[in-house]
Amino acid sequence: MSNWQKTDWRDRPRVQMPDYADAAALRDVTDRLSSYPPLVFAGEARRLKAELAKVSRGEAFLLQGGDCAESFAEFGADNIRDTFKLLLQMAMVLTFGAKVPVVKVGRMAGQFAKPRSAPTETVGGVELPSYKGDIINGFDFTPEARTPDPARMLQAYTQSAATLNLLRAFSTGGFADVHRVHAWTLGFTDRDEAEKYRDLAQQISNALDFMTAAGMTAATNHELATVDFYTSHEALLLDYEEALTRVDSTSGKWLAGTGHMIWIGDRTRQPDGAHVEFCRGVMNPIGLKCGPSMTSGHLKALISKLNPANEPGRLTLIVRVGAGAVAEHLPRLIRAVEEEGANVVWTCDPMHGNTIKSSTGYKTRPFDSVLREVKEFFAVHQAEGTVPGGVHFEMTGQDVTECTGGVRAVTDENLSDRYHTACDPRLNASQALELAFLVAEELSARRKVMQEAAAG
Repeated sequence: MSNWQKTDWRDRPRVQMPDYADAAALRDVTDRLSSYPPLVFAGEARRLKAELAKVSRGEAFLLQGGDCAESFAEFGADNIRDTFKLLLQMAMVLTFGAKVPVVKVGRMAGQFAKPRSAPTETVGGVELPSYKGDIINGFDFTPEARTPDPARMLQAYTQSAATLNLLRAFSTGGFADVHRVHAWTLGFTDRDEAEKYRDLAQQISNALDFMTAAGMTAATNHELATVDFYTSHEALLLDYEEALTRVDSTSGKWLAGTGHMIWIGDRTRQPDGAHVEFCRGVMNPIGLKCGPSMTSGHLKALISKLNPANEPGRLTLIVRVGAGAVAEHLPRLIRAVEEEGANVVWTCDPMHGNTIKSSTGYKTRPFDSVLREVKEFFAVHQAEGTVPGGVHFEMTGQDVTECTGGVRAVTDENLSDRYHTACDPRLNASQALELAFLVAEELSARRKVMQEAAAG
């Protein structure tokens, strides 16, 4: 990889990227970004890669979640805090179910760009470019807002830096104390509808009470009061990614300085395309979305490009095929990986394959479909004897009504109450935590089966 340069992607076919009308303005922005400090550091990326290597072996579990697309308008400390808090709640529940550490990765501090199914949209007979995320253009349906503006990259950088600053403070400043986090989960299980989750919550309480009685408190054990928290996003806008890519002085390798983990979307995973070319050259952990159209040969080619050294923790395969389709697609992908002898992390994105249009006209995702895809993901891995390494959710700590179902029974008619997403529907705090309890049950059942098999 010594001959790879961060500009090499420019010689490859590109998709889903904007065409900026003013080349001089784009160059001015990228030159400024090139002089700014990176948002993340090489040591952090190496640490995440080591944690993901444990996930690939079943020694840890990956929880990845956050906004569909971060917004300039909704940026604020409360929103960051609420999503971070929710991820900690979910991680605690999953840790108890899996009995292994949970690696916490937010879709935060960089998730500003979104691929779209069509380059333009038409409203009232007017055709304009599609909204592709705040880092590229604006949501308002006007020619001015929808024109790609490179200056938006500077605002994305500033917002990402502020978000990371707050996340680091939350991670190490006592906010993540394990006893506080459990107090937050109890707020959910106090509801009448959440009765079936109270037993697990009580088991967690009993375990914490034992730890306290044994003298293991945040005051005496630093690990109980702090967490490692990482950020991730889809590396879609390569002008931005390139500008913040740096050479690590310790190893001499290239680091994508925009986030600890970056991923390649299902629409941009062409083996000879610009996005794969960029991601293959950086040292960060790389995610790869695997939709229904992913063939075995395609996957093998991508594995060879993205992880030629077969480094554990380097490559995470994020499967998103839709409820009812996992048994059709996942086994052949698993076999392709096994034939290559590849080290990968298998994780399930049950959001993107389960988007429908509700009876009231809103784009939504039924909670039951999301849960079904997760269950099918675990079942296939159980049958194949492979490791179901994690889950990947679009979610928010806000009390939105964008996905139907869950203990609070959001209906099609409720969607208009608090439908705030600019792109795809997200799980709200209640739905996300409920899903964590249900995934914990799957993990606990899997652990029991493995123990019985080992004993037998």
